[in-house]
Amino acid sequence: MSTPLTSAQRRILMSHPAGWIATALGAGLSPKAPGTAGSLIALLPWWFLLRGLPIGAYVAVLAAGFLLGVWACEVSDRRLGIHDQGALVWDEVIGMWISLFAAPPQWWWFIIGFALFRLFDIWKPWPVRWADHSVRGGLGVMLDDVVAGIYALIVLQLLALAVRQFT
Repeated sequence: MSTPLTSAQRRILMSHPAGWIATALGAGLSPKAPGTAGSLIALLPWWFLLRGLPIGAYVAVLAAGFLLGVWACEVSDRRLGIHDQGALVWDEVIGMWISLFAAPPQWWWFIIGFALFRLFDIWKPWPVRWADHSVRGGLGVMLDDVVAGIYALIVLQLLALAVRQFT
């Protein structure tokens, strides 16, 4: 749990385009549960833009979003002088999009994907915890949520497979 930003830190962060990206257009400035706010905001572009994309285009968006996040979080880390401050939630956005990759089309699957991603992001099983504690800079900010998203993706796809097998 990170300390909330002071008003001076908010100004420093949001005075650069990287801060707007790293906070997911300000969602990470939520005074309560900024990671959850970032995960929730990720659902809007997923629902309206990403969920219908062909697999290749979806992977391209994930790769571009990841690289953008590494840059934005690196710049924001340096500007704040704090590694992985809680307001930096672009990693949650990418983690959510990973967890919902090829999700079944029914609306409840995105709720299950959201819950699974938040579970793995908070619980931090290995190697999520390792990435969170061992990798620094923008890559370190992004990597633990990418791994949490992969865990959520695997479980979501296994659940979907089980539902298809038993219905």
